Amino acid sequence: MGLRKFKPVTPGTRFRVGASFAEITATKPEKSLVVSSKKSGGRNNTGKMTMRYMGGGHKKSYRLIDFKRDKFDIPATVATVEYDPNRTARIALLHYADGEKRYIIAPEGLQVGSVILSGDNAAPEVGNTLKLSNIPLGSIIHNVEIHPGKGAQLARSAGAYAQLAARDGKYATLKMPSGETRLILTTCLATIGAVSNSDHANEVLGKAGRKRWLGRRPRTRPVAMNPVDHPMGGGEGRSSGGHPRSRNGVLAKGYKTRELKKYSNRYIIERRKK
Repeated sequence: MGLRKFKPVTPGTRFRVGASFAEITATKPEKSLVVSSKKSGGRNNTGKMTMRYMGGGHKKSYRLIDFKRDKFDIPATVATVEYDPNRTARIALLHYADGEKRYIIAPEGLQVGSVILSGDNAAPEVGNTLKLSNIPLGSIIHNVEIHPGKGAQLARSAGAYAQLAARDGKYATLKMPSGETRLILTTCLATIGAVSNSDHANEVLGKAGRKRWLGRRPRTRPVAMNPVDHPMGGGEGRSSGGHPRSRNGVLAKGYKTRELKKYSNRYIIERRKK
C-alpha cells in the first residue's frame, strides 16, 4: 500500500497523488461473483431528481462481498488481491477447501497464498474471523457485526479499525473508528486486523474531471444561489448567507438531528469526538 506522486506534465497531474496499486495481483474480477450495477443519476422511479450532484461516472460492475464469513472451520486460501470500484478498500478472492469462491474485504498485510479461517477454532491472526468472546483484549479488528448473523456493518472502509477494549458479561466494549466507545454482543463476529489501503485518505484527485469520473457532479454553494433555491441564497453583493442550514431549513454546524430515543443510545458509553 503506497502513494504515487505524479510529475506535473499537465495541470491535472500537477497536484495529483494517487494509489500505487502495488498490492493488486489481478486485473479482472471473478465472473461468478460479479453482478451488473445500475446507476440512478439521483432520480427516482418517476424521473424526478431527488438527490442533487449525482450523475455520470464510469460504468461499474458490483463485486459480491462476503460480510458474514459464515463458512466456519473451512480453510480458505487467498488467490488474489483486487481493486474494487465500489469501495475504498481492496478486496481479496478466497478459494475455500470445498471449492467455493468468495470475495472479502482485504485486511492490511494479507498476502496471496495466506490461509485464513473463520469460526471458534480460528487463531487470532490477520484475516481470521472470530466471535468477540474469543478475541484477545486490545486486538485491532474490523468488519464488526452489530447483530449476530447479520453480517459486518462497522469498520469496513479503507484504513478503518476498531479496538476491543474490554468484556463484561454478554457485552464487549469497542473503541470505534470515530472515537466512540460502545457495547456490542460478544456473540458478534469480527475479523482480525485493520482494513487495507490506509493511504486512501492521502490521495488527491488533482482535477475536477476525476470527480466526474466517480459520478459526482459539481456542487453549488448555497450562498451563490437565489432566495427561491436555498434559504442561504440572495442578498446584495457577496453576503455571507446568515445561519448555516440545509435546503429544507434544518440548521447545520452543531444542531443535533439524532433521534432522542434511538435504540442504540443505551449501548453507547462515550460519544464520538466533536
